[in-house]
Amino acid sequence: MPDLILRKTILSIEEIFHEGGPPPETPLRRAAALAIIENPFAGKYVEDIQPFMEDLKPLGLKMAQRLVDALGGAEKIEGYGKGTIVGEAGELEHGALWHAPGGYAMRELLDNSNAIVPSTKKVGGVGARLDVPITHINASYVRSHFDAMEVGANDTPRANEMVLVLVMSTGARIHNRAGGLAAADIKGEDGLR
Repeated sequence: MPDLILRKTILSIEEIFHEGGPPPETPLRRAAALAIIENPFAGKYVEDIQPFMEDLKPLGLKMAQRLVDALGGAEKIEGYGKGTIVGEAGELEHGALWHAPGGYAMRELLDNSNAIVPSTKKVGGVGARLDVPITHINASYVRSHFDAMEVGANDTPRANEMVLVLVMSTGARIHNRAGGLAAADIKGEDGLR
């Protein structure tokens, strides 16, 4: 398999104090870790790309740990998501290689993270942005935690690059009041409820 070539990383943290209503006792914090890597498959069709997922696993763990540390520890994390932006010389399937290494890295560090990690990916040029979906780490149907964080950078992805993204959050949307399953009512049986 080709070597993993990392050009740069980005760590972005948001603190949300209100959305037009009263300030909550504790602000919502969302963070994104981005890794810009060379796409070893850019510009050509390669049939067997799956082995590259193994090469991405250590990077996924480092990114997930940075997020956990930035948000104050694993016990503070309530939401997560992942995504990929593939540069123009790549294909969407190259971004799909991030599903397992990115998702399992976060789940490994977060106790009781039973819910599937939501994901998005696209092919885009330099400056492309991505809305990364976020759901509750233990139950995908917790509506208060349906959220998203926009990510990107002005110089990525170059045509031969991929932007790998992990996102975590510390709670529900500020002023959530759309109903549905509450985090306090999670049964934890199947990652959905």
